[in-house]
Amino acid sequence: MAEPTVIRPHVLIFPFPVQGHINSMLKLTEILCLANINVTYLLTVETHTRLLANTSVVSRYTKYPGFRFQTLPESVSGGNAQSMNIVLNLYQSMKTAKGFLRDFLISQALKKPVSCIITDGVMSFTLDLGEEIGIPVIYFRTVSACSFWSYFCMNKLIEAKECPFTGDDMDYPIKSVPGMESFLRRRDLPNMFRVADTNDRGFQMIYTETQQTVRAQALILNTFEDLEGPILSQIRTRIPNIYTIGPLHAHFKAHTKLETDSTTLSQSNSLWEEDRGCINWLEDQPLKSVIYVSFGSLAMVTKEQLMEFWHGLVNSGHRFLWVIRPDSITGREGGQEIPAELEEGTKARGHIVNWAPQEEVLAHPAIGGFLTHSGWNSTLESISEGVPMICWPYFADQQINSRFVGEVWKIGLDIKDSCDRVIIEKAVKDLMGDRNEEFSKSAIEMAKLASKAVNEGGSSRSNLNKLIEDIKSMCNLSQHA
Repeated sequence: MAEPTVIRPHVLIFPFPVQGHINSMLKLTEILCLANINVTYLLTVETHTRLLANTSVVSRYTKYPGFRFQTLPESVSGGNAQSMNIVLNLYQSMKTAKGFLRDFLISQALKKPVSCIITDGVMSFTLDLGEEIGIPVIYFRTVSACSFWSYFCMNKLIEAKECPFTGDDMDYPIKSVPGMESFLRRRDLPNMFRVADTNDRGFQMIYTETQQTVRAQALILNTFEDLEGPILSQIRTRIPNIYTIGPLHAHFKAHTKLETDSTTLSQSNSLWEEDRGCINWLEDQPLKSVIYVSFGSLAMVTKEQLMEFWHGLVNSGHRFLWVIRPDSITGREGGQEIPAELEEGTKARGHIVNWAPQEEVLAHPAIGGFLTHSGWNSTLESISEGVPMICWPYFADQQINSRFVGEVWKIGLDIKDSCDRVIIEKAVKDLMGDRNEEFSKSAIEMAKLASKAVNEGGSSRSNLNKLIEDIKSMCNLSQHA
């Protein structure tokens, strides 16, 4: 008797088209491909073009016959989001993809039916389509659990009259986010809360989108139980079905049963060309002597802020590797003479690049600290390598991430809302010198917990296996529907 045909699940993955979201959702994509799940990855034309130009995604994914990229119509702009206004415009643009997505899902029904949609959790129109067509939708929020929970509690803050803020005291305590009552201040809330009117576009976008999460079949978070357990317990009171599967990038480095070459899996998902010369430079530096400086793919700095950081880094006397995206500096008109002491200090102890292979940099033995914008991918990558941080958050979830790094996890310093060369110099000296042992000890302990989570028997590994099994069972249900 002939064997019954096994139908492989087909998952549509749809990220919000900015670097941090694309990166973590591509990591999940590869894990699903390794589990023999067909994946279609939906992205804008601009994003697809930049991935092809700056990464080896084509050669990496050819070994997965069930994988394909699907581009959205050219009218749906990927842009190069760097500020909240551009992100909001991008959000509006993504909504125009709804008609295309409906047609795509219907067309697939006769060929390779989509059994599940994993969508970025800021695009609720995908929930509407899932309900309309009868396809389960799982949300993936690429931010921390703590920031997601603060977004989810926006209504509580409004009811308690803790938002919008009155007066100028940014250290005023916030009591309406359960689980954070003892340490949260106004300045630690995501920057969308810093509005005079709750009808503000950014506030309303994140508020309305986050509230829709309860409609999703489940929620994926790129975190692990030992890192954010108390906050995850709070979230589960409202959203019981959560898969904590982080740090996603670390699954590839763990000793798993996946029979594959881990070196090919850790390759870049970057929209920028990486300068690998910085790895050669690091090879010549002493153990744990370098502070790595990067403000990620979205943050913008003024030329005045740039100079404060530069003076602080040079004056600290420590070696530094600094990523300065060419498109990240505002107000450059007229130029500015670079003081001789900065040029000399950088020549002696520093190295500056446009973009770096960050995972590889943070894993390098020469790295002793990370001056970061506190984006969630960067925070998790630093935690995984046991690298303590100085946090200078820019926007979105970064303000709350930095508070947890400094106050809750005790693995770094939070210097938010300041950009002063004296403060920066002192923070670098503390992290790399005077308080290095204190921070490094905490960071290494957290790295061990991250490694435990993704290894066999760990919470993230178990949750990832459960996610894969649940996706396969959705396929079986759709077959019998």
